[in-house]
Amino acid sequence: MAREKLGVAVIGCGRIGGLRASLSSTHPGVDFLAISDREQKQADVLAQRTGADLVTTDNLAAITDDRVDAVFVSTPEHDHRDSIVQALEAGKAVFVEKPIALTLEDADIIIEAAERSGSELRVGYSRRHDRRWMMTKEQILQGRLGEILGMQSRVYNTRAQLMQILARSPDATPVTDVLTYYVDMACWFLEGVRPIEVVARSKYKIFKELGYNAADVTWAIITFENGAVVNLGVSYALPATYPTIGQSSRFEIIGDEGVVLLDADNKDSLLFTDRGAPHTYVPDHNINMMFMQTTSAADFAVGDYWGAVASETRSWLDHLMTGRPSPHTTPREARRTLAVTLAIEEAAATGLSVTLEG
Repeated sequence: MAREKLGVAVIGCGRIGGLRASLSSTHPGVDFLAISDREQKQADVLAQRTGADLVTTDNLAAITDDRVDAVFVSTPEHDHRDSIVQALEAGKAVFVEKPIALTLEDADIIIEAAERSGSELRVGYSRRHDRRWMMTKEQILQGRLGEILGMQSRVYNTRAQLMQILARSPDATPVTDVLTYYVDMACWFLEGVRPIEVVARSKYKIFKELGYNAADVTWAIITFENGAVVNLGVSYALPATYPTIGQSSRFEIIGDEGVVLLDADNKDSLLFTDRGAPHTYVPDHNINMMFMQTTSAADFAVGDYWGAVASETRSWLDHLMTGRPSPHTTPREARRTLAVTLAIEEAAATGLSVTLEG
């Protein structure tokens, strides 16, 4: 349904919530912006930066405001459910950061609320909005790879960045918080084909010694019902000062009629400065050398934001304004991705293969 104007609420004023709010505040269709965070100072700072019309520490007040049509839920991963359900039941369109939840039970409660209320819900897997991944999906849709036989992907980042994730959500892991992107991509590229089995192995040392239940390295093999085999790996154990400032990844797809090879390490965009540069994700972490395009969300440059999350946010707002179809992850797709990542964790912990439900 097309709209002339749109009221937006952003719940959670952290790094990504702040980005969603900033992008919403400059969108030509948004005429009302509410922001909420449990920390009053954090909400006030973001409100001043974005010119928000309503600022509060009461999430429900922002969600249920009559001027709000759509809600971004950008709270920590373990804190998604209540805000999503409240917004859906209030008849608001909802966009939540990945993953949809950290348990299948919470995911099912959220999906039931969406289906019962009829409110629209999408989940923020921003890799879909990176140009190279979007172009890959197009080649698959055009049939240029033929039948997909297998995929391989790995993503690396630094231990300093994982510590930021764990500070925000101690129960999150590199698998549930990061590898989830690449599970989503694999399932998107194999759309309509069900994953049926997972085998995985992990190595624990660095983060275990720091008191966290997060693996240093995890590798998984996912088998799909048509026999396609997907190998995915993640490690957030690179040295703290390694020059990536986000996810450094590679993704390869082998079809019986074609192949796509994606190199997203971005080592071709190198900055070295004696003055030092601020790290995108780690406060007070000044670095001299960086791979500039590795920021996973968006970069501020020449007066605006550029990157996957920026494109994803604008695309969602455009979708709500015009009714045009969008490639954002659906709740059922997000639940499937969550089930696979939880199966990876289980398989790595037990050493056994895990069969996925139909």
